[in-house]
Amino acid sequence: MGTPTRPPLDDLRKRLHRSRAERERTPRDGFLRETFTLPRNDARAKAQEWFARWPKQAYWTEIESWFELPGDVIEFTIRRLPTSD
Repeated sequence: MGTPTRPPLDDLRKRLHRSRAERERTPRDGFLRETFTLPRNDARAKAQEWFARWPKQAYWTEIESWFELPGDVIEFTIRRLPTSD
């Protein structure tokens, strides 16, 4: 009787990737999210565009998370409600 062989990790990796991708597509809490990676000035303009298009008071628009990458690049996730009802 020998040692049992380990299952191939490629299948597990593929299943995890599919599961995570599916989870990202379906909103968990009703908010729509979009992630951007832009130079600082473009990131600021994109955020202002979102707040002008979907006002915070009606759509609960907010920058959910952000961080600075090398080269003065900002990656941020912004969220909003799909409707203002």
